[in-house]
Amino acid sequence: MHETHFEKGPRAIAFHSAPQPSFNKNFDLLIRQMHQYKASGYETYICSDNPKQFDRLTAIFRELNAKVEFLPVQMAIHEGFVDDDLKIAVLTDHQIFQRYHQYKIKQGFSREQALNTRLLRELSPGDFVTHIDHGIGKFAGLQKIEIGGQMQEAVRLIYKNNDILYVSIHSLHKIAKYVGQEGTPPQLSKIGSDAWKQLKNRTKKKIKDIAAELIKLYAKRRTAPGHAFPIDGYLQNELEASFIYEDTPDQSKATADVKADMEKDYPMDRLICGDVGFGKTEVAIRAAFKAACDGKQVAILVPTTILALQHARTFSERLSEFPITVDWSSR
Repeated sequence: MHETHFEKGPRAIAFHSAPQPSFNKNFDLLIRQMHQYKASGYETYICSDNPKQFDRLTAIFRELNAKVEFLPVQMAIHEGFVDDDLKIAVLTDHQIFQRYHQYKIKQGFSREQALNTRLLRELSPGDFVTHIDHGIGKFAGLQKIEIGGQMQEAVRLIYKNNDILYVSIHSLHKIAKYVGQEGTPPQLSKIGSDAWKQLKNRTKKKIKDIAAELIKLYAKRRTAPGHAFPIDGYLQNELEASFIYEDTPDQSKATADVKADMEKDYPMDRLICGDVGFGKTEVAIRAAFKAACDGKQVAILVPTTILALQHARTFSERLSEFPITVDWSSR
């Protein structure tokens, strides 16, 4: 039998480390510090869970002829640090750019599941709904029914002649809240009738006719000459990197799509939709800045006086550190 003896009393363990220095978005200061790390034999790591940040940093260093080296680590940490024992400097992109660190929230539902769940929350008994296969019915709540020997939740819909249709929660993508002329209740469809099928066929034909006209219109637009903006430069990279919040995937894609449109040699035609607070204004700021960097004057049109003032303030604050003049007028 072996005996283990533990030393009594507290012991002090010294860690020779320090927090990441504050660069305050000053790249000259960052570059000088990185050169000092290299001269002292330290390796510099930069952490980010967004691989595009490494491309931005590389582009900025190249523009500034920095001649610095760093090892990219595609993983986010809360705060950067310098360890004098290991001779490493571990920096984080969000501290370099003074951005808030995004905390990862567990994704409970997929996009499709979230939309289906929202549909159920929005419906009340008596609301009209449209089933893609059976037409217009009336929502009558949820009910448990036996399917294949198992009890499952289903949506109960009432059709003409009080016929009842049960829709499994796994088929919620087939129903939607009815949208029609306000104040005019729709006619309930009859299950098994060809009327809904005929209506869908007529609607499809109309859609095809509209689509054909749109194709002709867009073919004409495609042949019209437009201004092709240059690819992103140092200032554009710095503006986007200075955004204090991390881009959402949709916001990042919208920005890339808009800039790709602007770089083509025919007129841009794009509509961006999103709920309030989801970052549409930031996408507009980046597009406006890209145009201004190419010597263009940019006008932002908004529908109300209050919105004009709000946008003027937002644009002024975002572009305060760049050689851009922002002004506004109303009424």
